[in-house]
Amino acid sequence: MASSSPSPAERFIAGILPENPIYRQLLGMCPTLAVTNSLKPALTMAAATAFVLLCANISISLIRPLLKPHLRILIFTLTIATFVTVADKILAAYLYEMSKQLGPYVPLIIVNCIIISRCEACSSKQPLPHSIADALGQGIGFALALTSLAFVRELLGMGSLFGYQVLPSSWPNWGILVLPPGAFLTLGVLLGAVNAWTARRKARAQSN
Repeated sequence: MASSSPSPAERFIAGILPENPIYRQLLGMCPTLAVTNSLKPALTMAAATAFVLLCANISISLIRPLLKPHLRILIFTLTIATFVTVADKILAAYLYEMSKQLGPYVPLIIVNCIIISRCEACSSKQPLPHSIADALGQGIGFALALTSLAFVRELLGMGSLFGYQVLPSSWPNWGILVLPPGAFLTLGVLLGAVNAWTARRKARAQSN
């Protein structure tokens, strides 16, 4: 049984794209749609989520022999809430303007399905190396998804990246992309592109 479980390297790689939390599992949609109208808040949210995910996975993995089945969700939530509070206070202390811009979305990491699902699926059942690799892979996958969405929305919606104008002023900006409907439109297009690429790879592997 132990030999059939994924290795730490496999867990790390799987989280980046094969099991990407946004493009493959469709988890964490709230911050994905809410904070990706530009790159700065998207990367800040990705970093905060990755920090909480890594710390929660490490903590749950270390105490997994003590977990009781009927209390596990409560323990997951309390553990996640502790590290979310730490992340929120660090942002408020050192990145105050960004903390205000993100508003309630940092505290909402507590109920982010990505983190709870990794605690349930991996860290509560796997040793520490597997849990760390899983958190790093899922964190990078989440960051890549947020970055790709924010890149498209900010570039085509405002003609800028990280607040710096990169497209000429004559370039037509698609203002709808930085509005809430633009989040759904961009996510749908990128989801379709990822699914098409995955299907093409599978077809090519089968033909070979």
